[in-house]
Amino acid sequence: MVRPLIHDPVFLAQKSVPATKEDLQAARDLLDTLTAHKETCVGIAANMIGESKRIIAFDNEGTYMVMLNPRIVSRSGEYETEESCLSLLGGPRKTKRYQKIKVQYQTADLQTRLKTFTGWTAQIIQHEIDHCDGVLI
Repeated sequence: MVRPLIHDPVFLAQKSVPATKEDLQAARDLLDTLTAHKETCVGIAANMIGESKRIIAFDNEGTYMVMLNPRIVSRSGEYETEESCLSLLGGPRKTKRYQKIKVQYQTADLQTRLKTFTGWTAQIIQHEIDHCDGVLI
């Protein structure tokens, strides 16, 4: 189900709690909401639809992917960039990102995975994990 986007910076600045199997509907809603905004959005975190859970969905080189409880375990290749956010008003903001990241996460089947991402996909993931951590750019 497509859910409305949250724009409240106080809510968005709260750290998300770990996702469980009871949160799989929220993960599906997150994916539906990302798909509905595909013209203007490449990634979304659960708090952006009102769920304070560690769940993200993003465009992984043309295929949407959902991660539960993602965390970056290693990073390299620091660079500065500018990003915008669907939940925040105003233009792009400067931020620091990494060219290569390794992420530990759970699939929708709650299987733990470890995967390396680079470039644009890595940047999207970092932005969405920031949302889970209550970090607003």
